[in-house]
Amino acid sequence: MPRCICFATASLLCLTTVGAAFADEVDDLLADVTAVQPRGEGNSAASEAVRELSRADASALTRILAAMDEANPLAVNWLRGAFEAIASRAARSDDGLPADELEAYLLDRDHSGRSRRMAYEWLVKADPTAPDRIIPNMLDDPSPEMRRDAVQRLIRAAQEFSDGGDTDMAKSAYEKALSGATDGDQGELIARSLDALGTEVDLVDHFGLLTRWHLIGPFDNREKIGFAAVYPPEEELDLEAVYEGLLGEVRWEPYAAESDAGVYNIREVGKFDLAGLTEPHKGAVTYAATEFVNDSDQPVEFRIATPNAWKLWVNGDYLFGHEEYHRGMHFDQYSVRGELKAGRNTILLKVCQNEQTDSWAQDWVFQFRICDLSGKGISSVPRTAANDAP
Repeated sequence: MPRCICFATASLLCLTTVGAAFADEVDDLLADVTAVQPRGEGNSAASEAVRELSRADASALTRILAAMDEANPLAVNWLRGAFEAIASRAARSDDGLPADELEAYLLDRDHSGRSRRMAYEWLVKADPTAPDRIIPNMLDDPSPEMRRDAVQRLIRAAQEFSDGGDTDMAKSAYEKALSGATDGDQGELIARSLDALGTEVDLVDHFGLLTRWHLIGPFDNREKIGFAAVYPPEEELDLEAVYEGLLGEVRWEPYAAESDAGVYNIREVGKFDLAGLTEPHKGAVTYAATEFVNDSDQPVEFRIATPNAWKLWVNGDYLFGHEEYHRGMHFDQYSVRGELKAGRNTILLKVCQNEQTDSWAQDWVFQFRICDLSGKGISSVPRTAANDAP
């Protein structure tokens, strides 16, 4: 008996040592993969690490997912390949996929949306009942994809209620769906459906679209010189200032986008028409400035749609720009990550129009909204003495 106990103890110690060594090896392999750089530095080591990592068992799956949280896009692609190789093999094995571990990972909202989504997609393969259990609780999820699924589920339920003649339940389901909707197409569909049921929806407010701006211009953008040119509004944001523009003196003037009730075309809602609100110009630059008051320091996304070239500054800091003309426009076309501070924030947008005379190249417009990192619109809060400080 003592001999057997010693043998069992020795075996357990051996397995523990092997398990720890394997865990260390996985950590080293993950480090090699996540060290790869966007331009290919470390590519050889990452490729070899992925080959080794792909031979791991299913216990490595959630660790690979966690490594995706902070990884760059190239590293994520490498990690995805290793994950899918292991998951595919596990799905065919007698033990199957570790559904409980995948679900626990998915439900931990501290992980990135992309890794949680991968956990969900493989969880569904292991447990087809998972969507009915999980998706209804994802209406406020920080992952846009999970939130979209939850909204879509409610839209389908609302449509079924409506088809069955239960308008009260249909309206309730649509309203609940709207509370989680962050995508333009879903917001438009829900708004149109609620309007048909007698409820008007303010999509400008829902999506956090900014519709009141001060404008100044035009400045010179002939031969597309204006995008790179530094005009006075980029050096100082003084709404009382007067500058020399393309056609003479220019000054800041307040404008508001049209806000017609019952407009649910998401490409038109909250659209700021520079050519319609000011004298239309070609080869021109106009600056738009506004103020946004927030109640706390907060990471946000500035979402912009425009067929024109543009640059963005927040609180005097340049964030991003894109020099392209008339390649189309769609809701949330560009997303720029940034920060709002508690109190007053200044936003400056530079919008450039080129000299094309084609009928399809006359739009000089933009949509602009501010949302949290899940896409939920944020509205400016009323100004008070406490938040009025610069």
